[in-house]
Amino acid sequence: MTERTSGDPTNRFGDGLGAADASAAEPSAARPASEPSAAPPAPRAETAPPATRTGIAFGALIAGAIVLILLLVFVLENTESVNISFFGASGHLPLGVALLLPAIGGALLMGIVGTARIVQLRRHVRRERRTWWLSQDSGKS
Repeated sequence: MTERTSGDPTNRFGDGLGAADASAAEPSAARPASEPSAAPPAPRAETAPPATRTGIAFGALIAGAIVLILLLVFVLENTESVNISFFGASGHLPLGVALLLPAIGGALLMGIVGTARIVQLRRHVRRERRTWWLSQDSGKS
């Protein structure tokens, strides 16, 4: 362990006991009561751990599990049978399921469109990088 800059190795843990022990052992080292005591060392600011992809995925997994539980409760509470007609096809479904199916369809459609957009952006970035590298290589010659 390293000593603090005060030169008092007995108070290296910042518990305040070292200064009292030192002044009791050496009466000449005691401070007058009118002199303000030195402020205790400021605690180190704890930094949050960096966000990682695994941590973000874990958070998303927990959020997804909570949403799944809420949807399950919704379906179980709305069990009244309703008549559903869609493009000539008809049938009876519980109300919760009848409302949940279009929501799932919308989420899947959103995922497909989002995936297509991500692929499009990655292609664009790859093309731009390739163009930039080619311009850098031609400038060196």
